Amino acid sequence: MPTFQNVRGMRDLLSEDAQVLTLVVAKARGVAELFGFSEVITPVVESYELLSAKSGEEIRQRMFTFKDLGDRTVALRPEFTASIARLITTSLKNEPKPLRLFSVGSVYRYDEPQRGRYREFWQSNFELMGSSQPEADAETILLTDSLMKAVGLQDYVFKLGHVGILRGILTQEKIDERTQNAILQKMDKKEYDAALDLVNSEKCKTILRELMKMKSSDIFKTAEAVRGLMKSEGYEKSMEAADNLIEILKLATEGGCKIEVVDPAFARGLEYYTGMIFEVYVPELEIALGGGGRYDRLIEAFGGEPTPAVGVAQGIDRIALAGQSQGSVAAPQARKRVVVIPVSPTLKGEATKIARMLRDEGVSSEFEIMGRKMAKALEDADRRKLDFAVIVGEREAKLGAVVLRNLAKREQEVVKMNEIVGKLKK
Repeated sequence: MPTFQNVRGMRDLLSEDAQVLTLVVAKARGVAELFGFSEVITPVVESYELLSAKSGEEIRQRMFTFKDLGDRTVALRPEFTASIARLITTSLKNEPKPLRLFSVGSVYRYDEPQRGRYREFWQSNFELMGSSQPEADAETILLTDSLMKAVGLQDYVFKLGHVGILRGILTQEKIDERTQNAILQKMDKKEYDAALDLVNSEKCKTILRELMKMKSSDIFKTAEAVRGLMKSEGYEKSMEAADNLIEILKLATEGGCKIEVVDPAFARGLEYYTGMIFEVYVPELEIALGGGGRYDRLIEAFGGEPTPAVGVAQGIDRIALAGQSQGSVAAPQARKRVVVIPVSPTLKGEATKIARMLRDEGVSSEFEIMGRKMAKALEDADRRKLDFAVIVGEREAKLGAVVLRNLAKREQEVVKMNEIVGKLKK
């Protein structure tokens, strides 16, 4: 028989790793609740047409795509926003705005596997729909900051930019949207020379080069410098975008989030962004723990009413990895684990009743289901590092008692039935 291995880029998460991932998911759910977001669950499989419409060429090439039995082209979701946009145009189209929607689950991209990057990975996703105000943009930054704090991460860094600055320049220079998307894709991958090769205007190239030099940790000075450059060069829409970025920076920093970097040449891979964009990093990983931005035209592109929106996705696997690297995230301390062992077949029913009673009281209890003799059952419990054995014997049963054995200390005592739980929880 063949020995089967994981499909490349897919992982089995065993006990401790599964617990850590579940812990981060719980933290994300806690943040969603604190910020007033309602959880929705969308399908893992969506139509390819939906997922590819505004995702960007890079992601389109990396989607897991296939034909279903109805000969429809479908794909595994590479992110959540397209699915949420579909909800807004259908089931939620008449809901009052703003809508605060939270999702969490697995997503799929055919990336080259490496540390912190997998082909199946987990994301928490927050979408805030219906507001064009900078307060909404700041909210997505602040909730991401809250999640980083909730997980206990240290030394994380926020980087902000604004797609409207770049698109304002490119649009005014009469560069078509398809070429704009290609330029931003190149800039997202730090292929700046290749991006500039797609620009015909020398003036435009000069301005873009100038923006590339302005990346700075003096965030307000940088944003003001960008605004001044856009004003002096007559790029009105880009100047408005710089004003918007300054307002968002003020709100986010006044809200308690430390933003370390403003990068006016910063771009992200998804085509649907129209405004502020951001990512968050830690020194231990070279890839972003999360990122997002404003997308004001996506809902309309999917047939809905014009709806301003902003969203963010955080990489659950990456946050867990960063937390483990920093020592801030670990599997929660396990409950005391107990095995209940009847000394003879005639006591199985009594032992089953005792195991049920312990579970009802919140004590993790296994029943000895292998038919082992007492010595072998205790040997197995030791090997699996269980904490206690509850031994159900004939004599003790007549007295309404059991033998409680501390497996680590190799000590045991006779305990009345009504005292077992107290002894185990002490």
